[in-house]
Amino acid sequence: MFILALFVKKGQSPKGGVIMNNYELAVVFNGNLDEDAKNKALETVQEYVTRFGGTISKVDDWGKRKLAYEVNKINDGFYYFIYFQGESTVPTEVEKYLRIMEPVLRYMTIRIED
Repeated sequence: MFILALFVKKGQSPKGGVIMNNYELAVVFNGNLDEDAKNKALETVQEYVTRFGGTISKVDDWGKRKLAYEVNKINDGFYYFIYFQGESTVPTEVEKYLRIMEPVLRYMTIRIED
């Protein structure tokens, strides 16, 4: 009797393909931005997701809302939720750039279970 062992690298499916996870990226932009700056910042975030191999499925615009607490003397923010699929490395790479974007007040990426 032979036993067949299947070794799979982390992040790959048993058939050798790469596992694509579902993610939700919440981004809060500075509430003092004008329409053009806000749109440009959103496009930049979307470009980061696609640059690192993610595919965006949906973008929810929650509009301008009051923050729960003041951040850098700012009381309002524009809320966006970006849903995308990608490898497990995509959120880490995107967050590296979000961390240094000036219009971004807060961000958080979570993995959505299927």
